[in-house]
Amino acid sequence: MDGISISQVGFIFKGAGWTLVLSAMGFLGGALVGLPLAMARSRGGAVLRAVTGAYVQLVQGIPLPVIMFLCYFGISIAGFDVPSLVAAGIAMTAYSSAYLGEIWKGCIQAVSRTQWEAAECLALRPAQRLAYVILPQAARIAIAPTVGFLVQIVKNSSYAVVIGFFDLTYSSRVVNNSTFKPFLVFTLAALIYFAICYPLSSLSYRLEKRMARR
Repeated sequence: MDGISISQVGFIFKGAGWTLVLSAMGFLGGALVGLPLAMARSRGGAVLRAVTGAYVQLVQGIPLPVIMFLCYFGISIAGFDVPSLVAAGIAMTAYSSAYLGEIWKGCIQAVSRTQWEAAECLALRPAQRLAYVILPQAARIAIAPTVGFLVQIVKNSSYAVVIGFFDLTYSSRVVNNSTFKPFLVFTLAALIYFAICYPLSSLSYRLEKRMARR
């Protein structure tokens, strides 16, 4: 590639690998926190709904780069020296959980009330109603918005550059600083981001069609 060596291209792809790692951390962490959050927001008591609602509003009201700074420097002020990957993973988990919790809350509430009543008529306990009747139906509704948000997680992971995390954006900036080829370097970075995100969007569409047929 004119103006960029093979080793520099490899350096950019190495950053893309860490983008995938951070995105996976953010999604998995967000899912682990977001599912209980969604159930609390949709079926919890008044106090629990108020507390979880305040958490969602707080996280959604703060820009992700600021959350990155708070996690990285806040933990350091507390006396713990954490790698940028850990701080970025915590920030992405908080960010993802707030949005996934709201997405999944809407999907749970979208299940017809008659399904709740039918599960109750079967004398199932509340946990069994959720596990065997409600959540499987909500999961089908949630596929498309969840995978769509996963695309946002991949793209928003680029904000981790503000705390010095080595990802696709960071590696592209380093290569650009040494080659002074911004259009070429960041076009390559954009194509890599597209190559990561497009299959996710396509997968969402295929899964949605398959679930609809079933």
